[in-house]
Order: sequence, then C-alpha cells, then structure tokens
Amino acid sequence: MDIRAASIFIPMIGQYENIGDIILRRPLLDWLRPLGTLHIYVGHAPEGYEKGLGVQPGDHVYRSFGRWYLAGLKSAASGSAHYAFKPGEIQLSVKGLKEHLSVLPLISMMRIRGGKVVRVGSGARNFSPLPRALMTPSVLLSHLVMWRDARTAAYMGVGEVMPDLAFAEGDCVSAHAPWATRDVLVVSMRGDRDHSSDNWQRAVRAYASARGLKVWVVTQVRRDAGLSKALAVSLDAELLDWDGAAHDQHEAKLRALYRRAHGVVSDRLHVLISAYSHGALPVGLMAYPSDKIERHFAAVGVKGIALEVSGLGVEVILEHMIGVESKRDEILAALPIARQRLIEIRRRLENVVVPGYVGAYRVAGRIRA
Repeated sequence: MDIRAASIFIPMIGQYENIGDIILRRPLLDWLRPLGTLHIYVGHAPEGYEKGLGVQPGDHVYRSFGRWYLAGLKSAASGSAHYAFKPGEIQLSVKGLKEHLSVLPLISMMRIRGGKVVRVGSGARNFSPLPRALMTPSVLLSHLVMWRDARTAAYMGVGEVMPDLAFAEGDCVSAHAPWATRDVLVVSMRGDRDHSSDNWQRAVRAYASARGLKVWVVTQVRRDAGLSKALAVSLDAELLDWDGAAHDQHEAKLRALYRRAHGVVSDRLHVLISAYSHGALPVGLMAYPSDKIERHFAAVGVKGIALEVSGLGVEVILEHMIGVESKRDEILAALPIARQRLIEIRRRLENVVVPGYVGAYRVAGRIRA
C-alpha cells in the first residue's frame, strides 16, 4: 500500500466539554498523521473541540457518521485504508459499544484488502461478562492491541498494557519549574458526585497553609463548573472557570497554572495526569469507591496516590497528602520512563500500519522526555 495514498479512519467523538478527552486523543492523531491521510469523525463537536485536537488542513473531518463510514468502505474496497479505534474510556454498555459493533463490517473489509486495524490507549469503565463478549470480535480483528491499565488487559485477555496517551503531553521534565518556586495547590473535582463532607477540604486547607501555597480551583470539564465555584468559596481559593468554549485557550490557561503547581488534588484522572505532566504532584481524593486513578497511574509505576475519603478524619487525609509528597522524587522520576515507553509503542504502531516504516520519526512531537 502506498503510504501517500493510504487513508486512516478514526472516530474522535467524546465529551466535547472535557479538556481531558482532547489531551488523551490528540497524541494518537499526531502519531498517525505521517502514515496516511486522516479521516476523522467528530460528530456534532463544537469548533473549539476540533481546534483543541489539533486538526490540520490536510485532515478530512466528518460530522456525519454515514458519510464517514461510506468513505471508509470505499477506501477499504480500494485496498488503501486503515482503522484506529479512539483512545479513552470504553463504557461497556449498548451505547458505549456502538463503535465496536458498527465498524465490524468496515474493519473486516479493511483487513481482507490488506489494511491494518490498531487499538491503543483505551480502557474499560466497567467489567461485566456480556459486554466483553460483544466487544471481543473487534479486539480480535485488531493487529495491535494496547490497553491503558492492567485490569482492562486482564479482563479482555488480549493485548498489552501501556501508559495513558495523556502522559505524552506536557513539558519536558528538564523544563519543569523548580520545586521551590511552585506556589499553587490546584483542586478540581467532579461535579456529579457528592462532596458534602468537608474533612477533605479541611485537610487541603491545612496542607496549603503549612506550605505557603495559594489554592486554585479549576474547571477542566465544563459540567464541573457549579461545584468549582462552590469550592472556590469554601476553600477561600482563586477560580479558573470555563464556559465550554475556546478549548485551546482554556487548555493554555490550565497548563500555565499547572506549571506553577506544587500539587493537584482531584478525583478526575486526566486533571491529575495533565498537572503531573507539568511537574505537579498528583493526589487523588475520592468521596466514593473507585480504582480508576490508582490503576492508570500503576501502569506507569506510580502507586499509592489515591484515597477514598468518605468517613475519614482530617488527620488521615492530611497524612495521605504528606505521604504522597514524601515520594515526590520517585513519582516524578516515573514520567520520563512512561514517555520512553510511549515512544516505543509509537514505533510499533508505525511499523504495524506501514511495515518497515523508517520515516522522519522525531521525539520532538507530542512526546517529551
């Protein structure tokens, strides 16, 4: 297959109001773009979402699923098409499995005609047997399968474990601001959860006060805005809010704040990863049972950063935060190792899609050591 004539079909629909969805998906587009012409399905995404993804003039963008799918079938029939499943969280429900079931004819035709199918950087949200059975055919039709956490890999029984693609974003470790200059503690919590217990807030205030840090509450997901405003008041904090528009501009503001952050407290995985990729210590505090943060950070060798705070006293929560801080060197040292692993996976993907690929591969893309 001529690399110049190849088409790569990839859906990029998701939570359009979530900067984290952009951060974890943008690297894959950058990896694939040198390997062929991208055909990206974005659905009813606002313009800011496309810009945040880094869509380029040479990319083909579709808002109609039917037109995108038909273009894929035509390219597959001509023997010049590949498929990439979108990275991120897979909701193992009828709605969440729509992509994995609907594209079976498309990816089957691509394989028959010599195209490649790749799946990198996704993970399961729930782990029931029936959804797994429905998803298995699309997994078995993939040439490369890489999950972003070990529990998903064990659950599916096929594929390897990789770091979440969002770890590829952020600054070079050598460019991280010195620890002594970091004067901010960032807080960002899910707006659809009950955070009525204030012990964790007392612990956050105590930690920030002891270290002379200014607390900033940020909204990285638009639906969290209401809670962010309330937390800013209760924590006597500054607020970086978001109205859901101009994704790239808001992301730039978040990055600027994360570069100043001593640490970040959140129950959102990609708030923690994004701040961590700029040198901040990630502290997961959840008011509900969840292993999501722990298992995704474990994939890069970072453990013990998450704590369920319901029913816990201030001292216990504060002790957890101090415990994470005590492992600062170990935690931050895991980031360049994770990025090197992502470089290796990128090379594997390139050689799956284009065997023998030796193009102008540059570490200077979205992956930074």
